[in-house]
Amino acid sequence: MAASKITAITELDQSHYKTKIYSNGHFIYADEPEEVGGTDEGMAPGALLLASLGSCTAITIRMYADRKKMNLDTIKVELAICNEEEMSKETTITRKITFTGDLSQQDHDRLMQIADKCPIHKILSNPIKIETSI
Repeated sequence: MAASKITAITELDQSHYKTKIYSNGHFIYADEPEEVGGTDEGMAPGALLLASLGSCTAITIRMYADRKKMNLDTIKVELAICNEEEMSKETTITRKITFTGDLSQQDHDRLMQIADKCPIHKILSNPIKIETSI
């Protein structure tokens, strides 16, 4: 059986920039800061992108560490990207990963390699094609 697609639906009404996002029975808001006309009631789209990469990175590392029975207590992923106005095909996302737990240098090095195996990292590291229809 083929895996089902990941889907999301976004809706924006007259609420300026506060956008409703639905996916697989879950709901969140995206928004813009007040200084650009939003209500600041949700994360900005760029922050949601970073959140996707950070959470995918942490989950991928956790899955591997659990499978290998590593003594990994916590994973912290700190991310940054330039302002949306400055984004281009050369845009760089910086990512700092910190682990706590009783890990050897070999464990630490392997977990850093595993970080790049997360599906969102793979997507963002390759050309992305977006097909739009009405």
